[in-house]
Amino acid sequence: MHLPGFCASVLCPTPHPASEDFKSWQSLVEARLGRLPGFEAIRAHMESSAPCPAAAPLVKKQFHVLVGVTGSVAALKLPLLVSRLLDIPDLEVAVVTTERAKHFYSPQDVPVTLYSDADEWEMWRCRSDPVLHIDLRRWADLMLVAPLDANTLGKVASGICDNLLTCVIRAWDSRKPLLFCPAMNTVMWEHPITAQQVGQLKAFGYVEIPCVAKKLVCGDQGLGAMAEVSTIVDKVKEVLFQCGGSQQS
Repeated sequence: MHLPGFCASVLCPTPHPASEDFKSWQSLVEARLGRLPGFEAIRAHMESSAPCPAAAPLVKKQFHVLVGVTGSVAALKLPLLVSRLLDIPDLEVAVVTTERAKHFYSPQDVPVTLYSDADEWEMWRCRSDPVLHIDLRRWADLMLVAPLDANTLGKVASGICDNLLTCVIRAWDSRKPLLFCPAMNTVMWEHPITAQQVGQLKAFGYVEIPCVAKKLVCGDQGLGAMAEVSTIVDKVKEVLFQCGGSQQS
């Protein structure tokens, strides 16, 4: 995201440092940029006779969030979740979906790029072609898997990577945050293996956004529903704030 009009109307061309125009220009830039990250580097250019710096230092950090969606009925909330994430300033969102998740939402209702297994294979023809799960891993600053169904939970805990989503997770950079939102029927949630698998994901350094108790779509009452969208978005904001990517509101 470029700051409106700065490089075109304020920063270029740079007046000569010895001129009164330069002093006025410098004051204007300082007043308008304030504490913008990277401004000290720009100040160094302003105090020298160097040409106007490239626009790059003035580009606010655009944080990339990759949303993974799996085959839980909570995938119905994907359009709402993406819309709420897009309300966060300076955030760009893309989605990786499993095939089963597609049953629960319409792609036309998701206002960002959707990637699925077919894209992985269509993009690769021979050596040196792009490898989508690696490119997505590089692109993303944060990954959010919401919902994470019982099947994919088991795969991730065991290191299985048999689709695009699980390949991205298997290749994930552990220095970047990965958040997951379990969602499944109560009896599946209460199975002894579930706690072990959730514990394994936490051991990998992933952050759980716990499921909640409510009346499930199947009619059962109990624990296993995905956290509310507002809760998920608040957690994303919190993590981004910790990473220096966005201000909490």
